[in-house]
Amino acid sequence: MMLSAVLAAATVAMAQGAAPAAAAAPAAEATAGVLSYPPAYFAEVGPSTAYDIVLRLPGFSFDKGTAVRGLAGAGGNVLIDGEAPVSKNDTLDEILKRIPVASIVRVDVIRGGAPGIDMQGRTVIANVVRKSQAGFKGAASLTTWPIYDGRVLNGVRAEGQWRWDGKLLEASMVLGKGPNDQLGDGPRIRVGPTGQTLIQSRVDGDGQGQKEWLMGAYETPLAGGRLRINGAYMVTPGASEMYDFISYPTVSREYQYGHDDRLQAEFGGRYTKSFGKTSMEALAFQQWNNLDSYARFESPTLNRLFLAKKEVTESVGRLHFRRRSSPDLNLEAGVEGALNKLDSLTSLKVNSAAVRLPAGNVQVEEKRAEVFGVATWQVNPKLSVEAAVRQERSTVTSTGDVALEKTLSFTKPRIAVTWSPDETNQVRLRLEREVSQLNFDDFVASNSVANTGAVIAGNPDLSPQQSWVVEAALEHRFWGRGAAIFTLRHAELTDVIDRAPIQAGAVVADAPANIGDGTKDEAQFSLSVPLERVGLKSAMLKGAVTARRSEVIDPTTLKTREISALRPVEWEVHYTQDLPSLKTNIGVDVTGGYRERFYRLSEIETNKIEIWTVVFAEYKPRPDLIFRAEVQAPLNRDAVRIREVSAGPRNSTGLIYTDYRSLQWDGGLQLRVRKLFG
Repeated sequence: MMLSAVLAAATVAMAQGAAPAAAAAPAAEATAGVLSYPPAYFAEVGPSTAYDIVLRLPGFSFDKGTAVRGLAGAGGNVLIDGEAPVSKNDTLDEILKRIPVASIVRVDVIRGGAPGIDMQGRTVIANVVRKSQAGFKGAASLTTWPIYDGRVLNGVRAEGQWRWDGKLLEASMVLGKGPNDQLGDGPRIRVGPTGQTLIQSRVDGDGQGQKEWLMGAYETPLAGGRLRINGAYMVTPGASEMYDFISYPTVSREYQYGHDDRLQAEFGGRYTKSFGKTSMEALAFQQWNNLDSYARFESPTLNRLFLAKKEVTESVGRLHFRRRSSPDLNLEAGVEGALNKLDSLTSLKVNSAAVRLPAGNVQVEEKRAEVFGVATWQVNPKLSVEAAVRQERSTVTSTGDVALEKTLSFTKPRIAVTWSPDETNQVRLRLEREVSQLNFDDFVASNSVANTGAVIAGNPDLSPQQSWVVEAALEHRFWGRGAAIFTLRHAELTDVIDRAPIQAGAVVADAPANIGDGTKDEAQFSLSVPLERVGLKSAMLKGAVTARRSEVIDPTTLKTREISALRPVEWEVHYTQDLPSLKTNIGVDVTGGYRERFYRLSEIETNKIEIWTVVFAEYKPRPDLIFRAEVQAPLNRDAVRIREVSAGPRNSTGLIYTDYRSLQWDGGLQLRVRKLFG
């Protein structure tokens, strides 16, 4: 319904194009492929940080990036002073939250490419440009979070930045707790193949996590260039607990408890220097990621205990050169090398008897190198072309439960064309061969075995998923602040990574595996509509929807199905309105529900998460003091799990039961006060 409201508002507003507009905010400045937004453009909604501005950029959808190895392809779609942060655990959204509005000159939205800007393999990217004058700016926040079940979770956050003599020092701290909003209370029922009730119960579950984070960075001029060093130390424990009170066929109880202790640390550096028309960028990055997992299941007849210890390290170096050969031609070349290591130990006990897990204890090392070249040509003021090629080579070795060594090599070409026939319209076309990075989480056994009994083994013998992607996007800008973008994307997939049965001694288990070729299609529509023309002054409505369709051959049934974990539909809607006379802005954020499905040897698991809604209000009695209140999930939220379990392989045995579980999270109230300094 909310998405329909977005489209309806746009239709009504466009139909009333001749209606008088309200007083306009400062206009965005436009150059070839670049729209520049000063902070004053967003003044009516009173943003406090760069993150607040990025979320309100017309026609822009924020992406904080993906957790892949290496630096190429890991960053999100926002740069800071033309550069991607040299960090991973310290995520892009957290970095943007530490940049106060007072230190921002402008935010550029770069569509199709711009000279000297690394587009990170994307067709649209934002760039936060900061001021350079000396001084101190900082902020401190206190948050309290009463939850519907009686818990009160509190947090504190502080950050500051100091500039002097061309130097910059940044520091921040986060300490607090938050809930797991996918756990709650609700019914569970298990039915047989003919619909007869086998088990009926009620589940009581809750979970929460904690952040103990310290982050910092230092920048300084050095030898005619500029050096930036940053680091982070992050402890993030989390726990969940569920009681399953069974009332039929007999009165009994099942109990599940899980606890994860995660320690993440990183240290990175960037050095940049210009030599006339040529600039050089050297990067170095090191991270440590340790995870200890404990999962226990207890019932009158069955007890399972799963323990896992995983240590991951990553060392990356990158050298990148850019040369402005002419006003219309920009050339880039570089090389990146990485060394990744994984050391894992897992154990499973069922009724006190040890059970061997396939690929439970492995040590994996990956050495990877990539060279690349990029050329960006501004053919004329309306047309630009980017051509790139990357060559990747890696060697993966594994010892322990799985002994192997293999070498992989991939060529990744890319061409992107951007055509802007006028100031309000743009067409973007892209053809690229993408190669995914292997996820070390797929190499070791999963703790799903403790919760559902399904053995999810590890598999170090994976090849990256490859795809030829063709993409077309049409963008239309209207009313100064309005934007509509329609994108179509088709991918021909090779070596799809999904679940497949593997044999390990007497055990047949599910594991990540390359299951063959497939296809994936996506259609995305995003809309930003200023609502002055429909009578709502200082109001904005943003929405986006993505529909996906995929096909792959199921390795168990040999029939066509969708790719596991790929959400068929995702959508979101955001409404904000400024009330200047009350020194307040209000809004509603709605994230649509989604569905994920996992296909395993003897089971199909479907998870459905319902709509997530946040209603908020921010009051600013002074420019340096902000009070925020938000009501989370006022309409409640259900997390539904459906397990369709067969007696054996799905292709040769029948369904023995279907298990339905629905856990409702009844929301909470978050109160925050934020004080700005400097």
